[in-house]
Amino acid sequence: MIRNTCLAAAFGLMTAVSALAGPQYVDGTGFAVSGYDVVSYFALEQAPVGKAQPEPALGRADLTANYNGATFAFATAANRDAFLADPARYAPHYDGHCAFGVAGGYKVPANPKLWRIVEDRLYLNINAGVARKWERDIPGYEQSAQSAWPDLEPQPASTDRVPRFRATGPVTN
Repeated sequence: MIRNTCLAAAFGLMTAVSALAGPQYVDGTGFAVSGYDVVSYFALEQAPVGKAQPEPALGRADLTANYNGATFAFATAANRDAFLADPARYAPHYDGHCAFGVAGGYKVPANPKLWRIVEDRLYLNINAGVARKWERDIPGYEQSAQSAWPDLEPQPASTDRVPRFRATGPVTN
């Protein structure tokens, strides 16, 4: 019990430190998070660990904001305004790279449909198998990621594609 409480406290402290500032992962759409509205994730009810998450809303090409060197798209003006008021809260942790990959010491792309919000932070992973593994020990992998991040953060963003994910980008009107 004490060990779990200590892990939870350490995890909360680690996630309070911003994990943004390096180059944001941007795929072939030209948008962060493949054009998905990062604010929309926070309105969704998360699935239990091990289950597929509901799909976030795709943003619109005419509702955007720039942050961390990338363009983010939003489904509504209200979501864009919420993002602009506190972008560090909504932008994905590790500049949109796979949380498990960062824990392993690498910047790899992340699939915006494989997400989880932990301690009010948005985390993404590259594929379903990796997401399941990461979810088995989020505090442990987060501790490894926080240790690796200072060396990874200044490195260029990944330019790889997410396997078996076709990025469609934001909705155009």
